[in-house]
Amino acid sequence: MIARRLRASLKGWGGVGAMALACATALVLALLLPDSTLGDGGTGVGGQGVARGTQAKAPECIDSQNPQNLSPAPSGADGPTIDAIKNRKDRRLIVGVDQNSYHWGYRDPNNPKSGSDLEGFDIDLVHAIAKNILGDENAVQFRAIPTSQRIPAIQHGKVDMVVRTMTINCDRLKQVAFSAPYFKTGQQVLAPVTSDVTGYDKSLAGKRICSASKSTANERLTADQGHGGLVSSAVVSPPVPNQLDCLVRLQLGEADVVVTDGALAASQAAQDPSVELKGGIFTTEFYGVAMKKSSDDDLVRRVNQVLADYRKDGWRQSYDKWLAPTLGPNSPSKIPPDAQYRQPT
Repeated sequence: MIARRLRASLKGWGGVGAMALACATALVLALLLPDSTLGDGGTGVGGQGVARGTQAKAPECIDSQNPQNLSPAPSGADGPTIDAIKNRKDRRLIVGVDQNSYHWGYRDPNNPKSGSDLEGFDIDLVHAIAKNILGDENAVQFRAIPTSQRIPAIQHGKVDMVVRTMTINCDRLKQVAFSAPYFKTGQQVLAPVTSDVTGYDKSLAGKRICSASKSTANERLTADQGHGGLVSSAVVSPPVPNQLDCLVRLQLGEADVVVTDGALAASQAAQDPSVELKGGIFTTEFYGVAMKKSSDDDLVRRVNQVLADYRKDGWRQSYDKWLAPTLGPNSPSKIPPDAQYRQPT
């Protein structure tokens, strides 16, 4: 019965149905890590040399004091972590990504030229990092990781880094290291075109709200529900592993509203003309590249150097190709965020 409903709801939706199936596949892949990968080989914990390091004490972080500015200054120098990557038998970066987010990290089922290759804004950045560190933009082993598994994948040494629309905040800085920011966005509401929802406001009364597990959207909803920032009759549904799962629930009539990053919501609205953004962005958030906390911060510094160069040459081209068509000409995300770095101690 559920299968028939799913097929009926996705019929005629082009790539969305395929993306939804890929979403389920991503969860299976994550549960099977480290044996299942998107590359042509697997690297387990301690297998082919996933970069490791001892945990470093994090600088003091207060969300109101711009946690995106606590990354170390850029450097083009190698170090122990980068040396470990270069010296592994399979000389590739191991990077956690999404394979289901339209124009961020996905496979286009309607584009036979793309084949099995991942493409999108985050994927372009991964290739730039690989080219800088290893001299080959294709020296990457991609691993599909659900939203809820981004931090565990880093902490358990299953990936060198995660490039997956991941917001920098203080809670996460206690668990992983972040690069300087490479994208600015904020939380936004997505709902059917016919919905009477007008945004993150009282129109959410009685609505079932979907969000992804371990996402900043779910954290905000939970916090607002606790202190009255969310209308009391709104129902915050149990979170799902991937944010795209929320779009499927919306399509099946099992949710009324999705709350997720505005940039992701815009891409989902581009996939499905029956849904649209409601109201404006109601938070300010910055995406960063997440890596393992270590006393050797050479990899973080190197990524920051890549980003410093990428903002000048590469960022805008990638944005115009992937995101400008869905975000529009007046988006606050249309220019890369300025980078500031923590002061030496």
